[in-house]
Amino acid sequence: MTVRRSLLLLLAPVLLAACTQQPDTAAAPAASPDAAATGTEQVSPAAASPGDATTAPGGTAPETGAAAGEATSPATANAPVRAPEGPAPVAGTDYVVIENGQPFAQAASIEVAEVFAYWCGHCAAFEPLVSAWKARLPSDVSFVPVPAVFDDRDQFPRAFYASQAMGTLERTHAATFNAIHIERKLRQNADAESIVAFYGGLGVDADRLRSTMQSFAVNANLGRARQFATRSGVDATPTIVVNGKYRVIGGRSLEDLLRITDHLVAMERAAQ
Repeated sequence: MTVRRSLLLLLAPVLLAACTQQPDTAAAPAASPDAAATGTEQVSPAAASPGDATTAPGGTAPETGAAAGEATSPATANAPVRAPEGPAPVAGTDYVVIENGQPFAQAASIEVAEVFAYWCGHCAAFEPLVSAWKARLPSDVSFVPVPAVFDDRDQFPRAFYASQAMGTLERTHAATFNAIHIERKLRQNADAESIVAFYGGLGVDADRLRSTMQSFAVNANLGRARQFATRSGVDATPTIVVNGKYRVIGGRSLEDLLRITDHLVAMERAAQ
């Protein structure tokens, strides 16, 4: 059984609940997969204490890899456009319209953005479902993962954008969820050097990663991610935002969240 399938079996089915802040795992133990699976325990909004990250020389601009905001797994060009299943979502119950909302990336396709956090148990449970879902997306839909920047001390958003810039995100993304929630190789409030060491074990150039995490490009992407979440009214993870216009707020399960998303995508397609 693969690690990804093990993750889904341990953490799902998950009743919708949200992570609102990185937990201070120095003061309290990480929430167990069983707690996440019940959907009854929210992560404490107490301030995170990731520790003092090692300051590395900045300024190394990313040379390769996807641009910020680009979908990490392109939609399948030949995937058919399918009618969404289930009842149509209800405004105010299943989704809200974002006033003056904008997509994270200015692209011609319909954007589905997921604001996520590596330390969030519900995001960990959602990841295998999202991976299967986005693999079936038609060519007019793009999926964009956006790390939540709720606390400047959280080093995981930096690691995400640095890995994306280096072209190693496919190697590190699911592995980071697994390392925190299954293998317990990383703390939920891991400092920068702990993340660099773990990514180095995955074959990522540690020196380049350390430098890229402190680069101007990564800092700019963190600012964009923070602005997008604020503009879209996102205060918890995981949160789906469709084309910058609709924020999903309903659903009885994580699968249902994707059902609502399918309907909102269809609404956008019909409006174009």
